[in-house]
Amino acid sequence: MTEVICESFTKEQCMRKPVIPTEQEIIEGPQSVSFQIANGNARQRCTLQTNLPTKLQAQNYLRTNWPTIEKMARDAIASGTFEGAEIKLGMV
Repeated sequence: MTEVICESFTKEQCMRKPVIPTEQEIIEGPQSVSFQIANGNARQRCTLQTNLPTKLQAQNYLRTNWPTIEKMARDAIASGTFEGAEIKLGMV
């Protein structure tokens, strides 16, 4: 077990560093995350558009809210309410 020593910080401040957007992420603006879900024997491409500034935050949002996001994507497949070969979703 390793111990983190922080002389001038509290324990909470040592545990996490703020996520700072890269220059490219700032230029790109809000990030999106792509994923696939099974649709019978095929795979359906999905894109989740977020208002988050970094790719890491967008990916964490996807993982944290996966059950809701997956339901939204499956509902779009069932109702046929997507254009082309990609389902486009927004933040919940």
